[in-house]
Amino acid sequence: MTTHSAWYYNDMQQVGTDFEDVAQVEAYDRNQTSSSAEKSQKLVAQLGISAGQTVIDLGCGTGTFAIQAAIAGAHVYAIDVSLAMLTFAQQKAQLVNVESSIEFHHGGFLTYEHTAAPVDVIVTQSALHHLSDFWKMVAFLRMANMLKPGGIFYLWDTVFSFHPTEYQTRIGDWIQRVAKPPGEGWTAQDFATHVREEYTTFGWILERMLTDAGFTIKTANYVTPEYAEYICRRG
Repeated sequence: MTTHSAWYYNDMQQVGTDFEDVAQVEAYDRNQTSSSAEKSQKLVAQLGISAGQTVIDLGCGTGTFAIQAAIAGAHVYAIDVSLAMLTFAQQKAQLVNVESSIEFHHGGFLTYEHTAAPVDVIVTQSALHHLSDFWKMVAFLRMANMLKPGGIFYLWDTVFSFHPTEYQTRIGDWIQRVAKPPGEGWTAQDFATHVREEYTTFGWILERMLTDAGFTIKTANYVTPEYAEYICRRG
């Protein structure tokens, strides 16, 4: 295991929602509708993931995407900082008999050490916002080194594409629009915690980071002023 300097960020700590809480893990699939099995199947097809390929899923959560990639025939490295998430994901994989195609690793963007050959695809969804911009850049550099030349990097996350001067009304409007009642999804309190304690980045900053890390951005889809997806290739 790599020994890091005293100033190196501990990405194994929980930021925002505590996903070592089993109740939070069990509610995740209900709350995080963007990573449903159906949407994960579509993403697998969109990225062209097929038998014989290798995939890294960083911040795999409950394993929904990793499982769909494994069903498509890929060998998947599923990484998360939450042991509770990994346990839940392993149980889901066992239910559909793909656990032999998925390697589960306890680690994060800054701590996971990929010792196998570079992979064809790296996917991360709704996890990178746990890092500040400085550490996002470090994470991009690390992920670029884990990819084959020409490999695909897919990113989905909260990303702000509104003008910075609009932040007060935009954030309030966003929370009012997407928050759910307790027991039905992410609440207004959850979103407030996200904005206050986590690290959503403006899109124009992310695009510069990605290109500086050696990626070519093929598509940058600003789905709403608060969410975006990027499909990139390693140069």
